[in-house]
Amino acid sequence: MFKEIRNPDLYHGRRKKNNYFEGWYFKIVDVNNEHSYAFIPGISKGKELDDSHSFIQVLDGNNVTTEYIKFDQKDFHSEKKTFEIGILNNKFSLSKLSLAIEGETKLSGTLRFKNILKWPDSILNPGSMGYYNYFTFMECYSQVCALNGDIEGILTINNKEIDFTNGKVYIEKNWGKSFPQSWIWIQSNSFNDRNVSLTCSIGRVPFLFGKTFSGFLVALSVNNQVYKFTTMNKSKMTINRSGNDVRIDFKRKNLLLKIKTKSKLNQFIQVKGPKNGEMVSVVDETLKGEVVLKLIDLTTHEIIYSGVGKRAGIEYGGELRIL
Repeated sequence: MFKEIRNPDLYHGRRKKNNYFEGWYFKIVDVNNEHSYAFIPGISKGKELDDSHSFIQVLDGNNVTTEYIKFDQKDFHSEKKTFEIGILNNKFSLSKLSLAIEGETKLSGTLRFKNILKWPDSILNPGSMGYYNYFTFMECYSQVCALNGDIEGILTINNKEIDFTNGKVYIEKNWGKSFPQSWIWIQSNSFNDRNVSLTCSIGRVPFLFGKTFSGFLVALSVNNQVYKFTTMNKSKMTINRSGNDVRIDFKRKNLLLKIKTKSKLNQFIQVKGPKNGEMVSVVDETLKGEVVLKLIDLTTHEIIYSGVGKRAGIEYGGELRIL
């Protein structure tokens, strides 16, 4: 158990029998920002054995479509000591993914990942959730496996070759029982500066004795430094909605991070997410959004970074007003 806590990328569900899910999220964008896809391999363990299965969910940002492909639970396999999972002939790890999918969407090929940027952590604060990983009673856990990374390789999608070489990959995962009561997720690593990457996750999280709290995990990689704004490091957050989009400010000591999303309602896809371990349609997500960033040093009034992220993943779930 400690091994999985210390390395949250690993599969946590070996001892779980029911009411449990675990899924990894691989988002890829080509170098010209013309193609964006997300692949979500995972496992769902419902109340009964018949409700359990493994799956790969495919999100096509361009065509605004999604496909949920079910497999037998026994088709899922994972390594115990390293982040390597597979579903039949489909392989996923921190260094590559290989696809052999014959569904409505036909996918084949291998993409290799390099220059992977991890979330800085420690034994006391493992992964992006930090010491919350040691709390065994939470309904949902989250982990940023790769803040940023470069791609080499070609995928054949519906008989068309798409070259993702020099494109960008982002990897995260979730596991537990159910997604939070409500949440916002924003991610992009398709900036003019190819080393810049943003991930932002906010959720209303059930805790002890029927209590809930708004937790958030935000990291901005810029100028060879990772700026973290999280519940754990006592950052402050304010959210304002503007139609379908949000403006969010995060403040930590002398740093202010301003985030603004730009999206179109007709570019959102309804994606399956977990409720009591079972996968149901609870998520609205786009892979064609934009995110406008500004990082400011409040002491010197210097703008440390200002830019726009293309092909942003933007996701909403639940009742946002309670965040």
